[in-house]
Amino acid sequence: MTHHQLVTAKGLEGVAKVRAFCEQLPEVVEKIDGFGHVTFRVKDKPFVMMGETDGQPSTAIKTHMTTQEFLLQQENTPYHRTAYIGQHGWVSIRDMDLVPWSEIADLITEGYARTAPKKLLQRIQTK
Repeated sequence: MTHHQLVTAKGLEGVAKVRAFCEQLPEVVEKIDGFGHVTFRVKDKPFVMMGETDGQPSTAIKTHMTTQEFLLQQENTPYHRTAYIGQHGWVSIRDMDLVPWSEIADLITEGYARTAPKKLLQRIQTK
């Protein structure tokens, strides 16, 4: 399996949508990691990672362990435990078209909340 930067139209469209959402969160930085994944970070800690394997885009989001468990237990779930970091609550979505955007946005917000310092969280809670 090879990991690549997002190059397919579907992958680029997905990252554009996630980028537009993450840009609304305080102090989020987009960075390419050592594997070529697009990551969205706060205080240099990732909460969303996007990449492609063999032309199939996927999105990994940092969630609470109970959220991860709930998502993975659903029947015919589009979610799977993220390789290598799943034990820390990360879930991956192989096909974002199978998940309502509002659910993805909620998960990204949860990932941000699990990663950002309390001072930054206060800024999004007062919006």
